[in-house]
Amino acid sequence: MASRRDANGRTLSSRTLSAAVDALPGDHPSVSHAAIAKLAKGSQDNPTVGTILALCEALGGVPPAHLLPHESYGDLRALEAFEDPKARRVLALLNDLPPDEIQNVIADLEQRREDLGLEPVPDNEASARGKPQRRRSMDDAAQYAADSLEGL
Repeated sequence: MASRRDANGRTLSSRTLSAAVDALPGDHPSVSHAAIAKLAKGSQDNPTVGTILALCEALGGVPPAHLLPHESYGDLRALEAFEDPKARRVLALLNDLPPDEIQNVIADLEQRREDLGLEPVPDNEASARGKPQRRRSMDDAAQYAADSLEGL
């Protein structure tokens, strides 16, 4: 939700996202703003597949993997690229190459992008290394949020 904006450029709230799910065409589950808030805080960790797909569609078609609770799934641009079968084919071709050969392929692709006048792709791995570590694990934060809501 933090990476998506509404029509006015504001970050989506659980209420606006719930309304966006309800406004989706076709048959889909309704998702309350309370359920969305619990998912966002981590106090509800087992949504149905239908709920995930509805949220992804309401968020503008983000890949379902983007909603997984792991820091390496935060690269929305890469996850969107992975939806393309050709991108998955490229990954399959890279799968068994030695690490130094993969670096050569990356350098070649970066040079091709530059030659074509395309924007460089940010190195999310390098920026992720510079992020400070969280003080609480995701489970601890979820438990803390649940306890706070229950007044414990």
